[in-house]
Amino acid sequence: MNENLELLTYLENFLTDRRKSLFQRVIANRTNFFTVATQDIYQLHNTSAVIRSCDVFGIQNIHVVEEVNLKKIDREIAMGAQKWVDIHRYTSTSDCLQRLRKEGYKIVATSPHQGTMLQDFDISSPAAFFFGTETDGLSEEVMEEADEFLQIPMVGFTESLNISVSAAIILQDITARLRKSDLQWQLSEEDQLEKRIDWAKRNLKNSAEILARFEASR
Repeated sequence: MNENLELLTYLENFLTDRRKSLFQRVIANRTNFFTVATQDIYQLHNTSAVIRSCDVFGIQNIHVVEEVNLKKIDREIAMGAQKWVDIHRYTSTSDCLQRLRKEGYKIVATSPHQGTMLQDFDISSPAAFFFGTETDGLSEEVMEEADEFLQIPMVGFTESLNISVSAAIILQDITARLRKSDLQWQLSEEDQLEKRIDWAKRNLKNSAEILARFEASR
């Protein structure tokens, strides 16, 4: 038996059937096809709310750049989402961009004033969606590195949306279309297995003791 599968089977003995079913349902809708990056979001609750939206809409990884504003995730607003979403933190925008390009993502800069309209955005290739500060938006570095710009259609007097609202609107649209497509958007079987193990560990208060017993029994 695959070692990871053996470990998962052991850990799930300590979970309720309801929790196991929940993990199976959620993991089936997780994706790395799209990812999100935030850059120096000043209001802490906005970063936390974006993390929550990633969890809600099935985005497994979020990249948080904190070159200027270094803060801890607001647990209350994230409402536990930080337990289920993988958060990658950077003190350099260039490091974040370099990693995302290496992983095969095109860089999509969100903007209230320019770019492809959300409903016209082509979802056929992996993309990393960048969201900037509440006052100044994204840095020149991201704007210059962007492969594409994306905007949400707006027809009112107000010309911008709160960053967390923008992220939620964009993620709902692109993930809904993604799941209706023929694209291979789901996590690989191995990635799903590793993530279910991680979730099981996070869910068990005495996971260290349980893991020790597992190792001793092998």
